[in-house]
Amino acid sequence: MKLAIVHDHLVQDGGAEQVLRVLQEIWPEAPTYTLVFDAAKMPSFKDKDIRSSFLQKLPFAKSRYQWYIALMPTATESYDLREFDVVVSSSSAFSKGIITRPGAIHICYCHTPTRYLWSDSVSYVNELKVPKPIKMFLPPLLSMLRVWDRHAADRVDHFIANSATVKERINKYYEAPSTIIHPPVDVSKFAISDAPKSYFLAGGRLVPYKRFDLVVQAANKTGIPVKIFGSGPAEAELKAMAKGNVEFLGRVTLAEQAKLYANAKAYIHPQEEDFGMTAVESMAAGRPVIAFNRGGATETVVPGVTGEFLDEQSWEELADHLIRFDNAKYDPAAIRTHAEKFSTEQFKAKLKAFVEEKLRK
Repeated sequence: MKLAIVHDHLVQDGGAEQVLRVLQEIWPEAPTYTLVFDAAKMPSFKDKDIRSSFLQKLPFAKSRYQWYIALMPTATESYDLREFDVVVSSSSAFSKGIITRPGAIHICYCHTPTRYLWSDSVSYVNELKVPKPIKMFLPPLLSMLRVWDRHAADRVDHFIANSATVKERINKYYEAPSTIIHPPVDVSKFAISDAPKSYFLAGGRLVPYKRFDLVVQAANKTGIPVKIFGSGPAEAELKAMAKGNVEFLGRVTLAEQAKLYANAKAYIHPQEEDFGMTAVESMAAGRPVIAFNRGGATETVVPGVTGEFLDEQSWEELADHLIRFDNAKYDPAAIRTHAEKFSTEQFKAKLKAFVEEKLRK
């Protein structure tokens, strides 16, 4: 069996890239096809067999890859995958649109149907900070890409959803069945700490939809210490609105992140995520999660055992939870045990079994 992996693009590190690393561990001989690869920003992939599209050669492709969004369907379809019996695509955008040879099996691990084309299309246009003349051309472009994306989904033989939330979206937007396999969390990198807990923690890519603004507002109003790790386009705005009890840590190493989780009172997860790997990482360190009661968190957080839910996405409700939070009611060992259900080993076993089953049919 010859197998290839396809990934949207390798220009920033996030949850999808964590999944890709594990796919490469499962099938170390498989090449990885991707639209654009920035080796400087993604050094952990520099020794892998990465095969980028023709977009790689265009001006500013690594730093301004979004400029070429209209060419991405063509670039995705240009991969020569004729020699492969199985292709596993890791997709939140374009890679589901590959063209495989007759008889080959295409399995798509879907992080979500493309957010800016489907579930978040209106907010994407409204929040995008570009000149108005350019913004005027976006709706018709997105409409054309939406048509392509819907047809591209028909090329997938088997969808895997990373959560029940994504399974519902695949069914709604692509009218396709899917099997849920939660993404891998390397729980071995995190450990319980007996150190005193003096702050709440939040973090990840600092982008608007993750609603870190609610974290800052709640901290501002209560005076409770909050640490935020990560960087992103919303960073400057968040820093400008924050008071002195909010500490921005920037990008941190995995070891630093593990220590931050372990020594926090709780991790704040105010956004609706497809899955939400940082919430599970916090639980792997034995720390509870305060999460918005939507999306993937509803599948990972057990109220009263591993955390608690915000029923409203508001700073007022978050502030109330921070004030009333009772650290003594949570058992770190029980939280850690729950997180192990989402381990890398569990993911590998389930995914390999899924591929083998489809090959037998």
